[in-house]
Amino acid sequence: MPFFLATPSSSDYRSIMTVQSELEMNKSDLTTRTAKKSADQSGISNSLNSNTLRSYLTAVRSTLTAALCLTNFPSQVVERHNKPEIEALSSLEVVLNPLTVSRNEKEQVLIEPSVNSIRISIKIKQADEIEVILCHKFTRFMMLRAENFIILRRKPIPGYDISFLITNFHTEAMYKHKIVDFIIQFMEEVDKEISEMKLSLNSRARIVAESYLSQVIL
Repeated sequence: MPFFLATPSSSDYRSIMTVQSELEMNKSDLTTRTAKKSADQSGISNSLNSNTLRSYLTAVRSTLTAALCLTNFPSQVVERHNKPEIEALSSLEVVLNPLTVSRNEKEQVLIEPSVNSIRISIKIKQADEIEVILCHKFTRFMMLRAENFIILRRKPIPGYDISFLITNFHTEAMYKHKIVDFIIQFMEEVDKEISEMKLSLNSRARIVAESYLSQVIL
C-alpha cells in the first residue's frame, strides 16, 4: 500500500521556528543570568577583599603615625654612644610594648617601638609554594640593597618576611608622614609585584612545556 510523506505547511513551519527561537531566547537569558550572578559574586568578593585591605592599611597607618614619636636618647650603658634601643635592648625601661596589626594569619605587621627607634616587620601573603619562593627572592633582592632604602633592615625578624628600622635620626632628616606613606605603599605594591611575577612565571612555563611537547610528539 503506498504511503505519502506529509509536507509541513507554512503555519507549521512558522510554529516550529517560533518554538526554536523561544528556546534560544530562554537559553540566552539563562546564560546571561548565570554570567551576571557569577560577576556579582566576583564583584562582592573583590569588594570585601578591598574593604578588608583598606581597613588593614588604615590601622597600620594610624598605628605607625602614633608610634613614630621618637627622640634622641644616648646610651645609659656606654658613654657617648647612641644606639637604637629596640636593637640594643640595653635599657628595657625605654622599650615599649610591641603591637601586632593582623589581617589574617598570613598577613601581619609587627610594630616594636622604643624611645629612639622603631622596628617594623611585615609578613607578606603567600598562598602557595610558588609565592613562597618568589617572596623570598624578592625580599632577599631588596635586603641585599638595604643601604639604598635607608630604613630597610638587612635581616628580617624570625617569622616575618621583611623588616624596617627607623631611628630618631631618620625622623629628624625626613618627613614622618612620608616615611609612613613609603611603608604603606610598599605593603600595597608587594602583593601586586608577586602576583605579576607569578603570572609571568606561569606563562613562561606554559611556553616551555608546549615547545618541549611539540618536539616530543614530532
